[in-house]
Amino acid sequence: MITKDNKAKAMGLTQKHKTDVGSPQAQVSVLTSRIGELTDHLKVNKHDLMARRGLIQMVSKRKKLLKYLENSDFESYKATVAKLGLRK
Repeated sequence: MITKDNKAKAMGLTQKHKTDVGSPQAQVSVLTSRIGELTDHLKVNKHDLMARRGLIQMVSKRKKLLKYLENSDFESYKATVAKLGLRK
């Protein structure tokens, strides 16, 4: 579970302004931190199938958001991918 502080820190990397919580960049950064936490959980608990399903859903949602961002604002997409260290 992502804490409030971790969520704020993740959003701070890619926010457009101080109160920005809904832009694709902010959503992708929060999903990336949640995916990291869930990946660590699954390394310990290999048979947690519900967590695996949730991980797959989050990864596909992040993929869709990144695709939207790439098509609408390519410069912002490149900056987001570079800040979060994603392979694309």
